Amino acid sequence: MKILKYLFFLILIIVIGGAIYFGTKDGSYDVSDSKIIDAPIEVVFNKVNEYKTWENWGPWKNEDPTMRFSYAEKTSGEGASYSWEGEMSGSMQTTKVIPNSEIQQELTLNTPAGERNSQVYWLFEEVEGGTKVTWGMKGDHPMIDKIYYEFGDMDFNATMHDMNIKGLEGIAEAVQNDMKEYTVNVDGVNQYGGGFYMYNTTASKQTYVLKKMESMFAQVKGYMEQNKIPASGNPFILYNAMDDLNNTVIFSAAVPVRDRVITPEGSPIISGLLEAGTAVKTTLKGNYTNLSEAYSAAKKYINENNFQQDPNARTFEVYVTNPEETPNPAEWITEIYIPIILQTEAVEDSLVEPNNLL
Repeated sequence: MKILKYLFFLILIIVIGGAIYFGTKDGSYDVSDSKIIDAPIEVVFNKVNEYKTWENWGPWKNEDPTMRFSYAEKTSGEGASYSWEGEMSGSMQTTKVIPNSEIQQELTLNTPAGERNSQVYWLFEEVEGGTKVTWGMKGDHPMIDKIYYEFGDMDFNATMHDMNIKGLEGIAEAVQNDMKEYTVNVDGVNQYGGGFYMYNTTASKQTYVLKKMESMFAQVKGYMEQNKIPASGNPFILYNAMDDLNNTVIFSAAVPVRDRVITPEGSPIISGLLEAGTAVKTTLKGNYTNLSEAYSAAKKYINENNFQQDPNARTFEVYVTNPEETPNPAEWITEIYIPIILQTEAVEDSLVEPNNLL
């Protein structure tokens, strides 16, 4: 009996000592990882801020294919939430949002050992090369979890780091795929209105047009702001001459204005007039890198309908959206106008709604 009594007291001492040890051991955790994603900060932020995207880029469904997601009426911004059922159920609610900067969320997990709560946080920062995204989670382990992680075969921090890294890679892939989306639509024959515009002109390799037009538009707009000349429409590119054999082009970067403007002699920015006309209009929704496909579709349409391109009129592109205001390239809208000569009633019958460009 004495031996049993001693064993009992020994076990009691061990239990009490263990309780004191684990009770005083720091159970707080703060695990975070970062990744630079080659995308505008708004595009990355919007991907994370919308819960309905999480099941597509999150790593957890690979670990538990039985997971089923449910969404609240509000799925983005402060107060948004969603929940899931699977091997382990849970929910998440957004508690704080600073647009393009920070997101804070409350995570609830229903584990076999009871409910667990953590604070999830996201930080977004514009850096060279894109957007730096930091994904972290912090909280406090209850005693039973501290014991489990001490003697069990699971490294909590390593598991969380692995999940963060996979999730961030998933976000990067999802964002890149989103930005590559585009559509090309040949709208048909269109009568466009003419008007005055301010412009500058340069010669370039065809492949350098997109690189050069940004600075050229900046020069035109800068001149107009300096001289208090208001724009009356969307900026556009006029193709004055093309040499496909040598891959060269002479083009003008133009901004519509209401009236003719007389500029000083020698000014790099001058005023021009676009005559009204008829053209095959094609709309590209997506990155400018897909313009060649849009042109191919337009020219195919012209050939299939036996239209004749007008040799005396210039092809032009109208940029309906401003990339500074619309950061996702998949949402950029460009209208292409290839002037044609009206020859038959069939052409007149195919006219779409007139478009007053300038």
